[in-house]
Amino acid sequence: MVKIVIVEDELIAAEYLKKLLLSHGFHILAVIDTGKKALETIPKLAPDIVLMDIMLKDNISGSEVALQLKQTAPHVAIVFLTAYAEEEMIEYAIESNTYGYLMKPYDDARISTSLKIILSRIEKEKQTPITISNLVNINKNYTFDLEKKRLFKNSTELPLGHKSLDLLESLCKQPNISVSSEQLCLAIWDEPKNVSMLRTQVSRTKKEMGIDVIDNIKGLGYKIVCHS
Repeated sequence: MVKIVIVEDELIAAEYLKKLLLSHGFHILAVIDTGKKALETIPKLAPDIVLMDIMLKDNISGSEVALQLKQTAPHVAIVFLTAYAEEEMIEYAIESNTYGYLMKPYDDARISTSLKIILSRIEKEKQTPITISNLVNINKNYTFDLEKKRLFKNSTELPLGHKSLDLLESLCKQPNISVSSEQLCLAIWDEPKNVSMLRTQVSRTKKEMGIDVIDNIKGLGYKIVCHS
């Protein structure tokens, strides 16, 4: 049975959503209304899916919770709940590696269809083996899968942001060889950006990885240093 946690600060909406999900055979582990409680509870409950409202009661937004859960519960599929299909919200979903979003007011048929698609994706990801020929060994602990565009530490996937994965993909296609700043910007943003933005993204990526293996090559760009 699929286990779900609902993070929604509107009690009536939360209860209605819970009722819909129960009618479709899902198991609701908890209904949570604050970001703080979500961060404390979700890693312990280990649900399959978290339905996460963007706006919560406390000063921690749903998007912030999603980003932090990438570290504490990386295998949980997060789906945003929102009344506004705004560009900023979609960017949050991409950056947080979420599985999409559901629009309010909640619609029974739409929720059922969306969750079936999400569950199909989760199952497919579990069954799909890592293709050895597409692996780049950064060192004895870290490996980047070019086909899936994912970073692994000792065979455990690290939950990196969308832009960090784009950066690593470009660098790992040419390990130990510098990649120009222009090329990296196009890979990350699909358009030229200033050097400062790229430098900030490189720093963020290093922090997410937990190791410093990206070198700045003055006048050329950046390279990833691999010692396989």
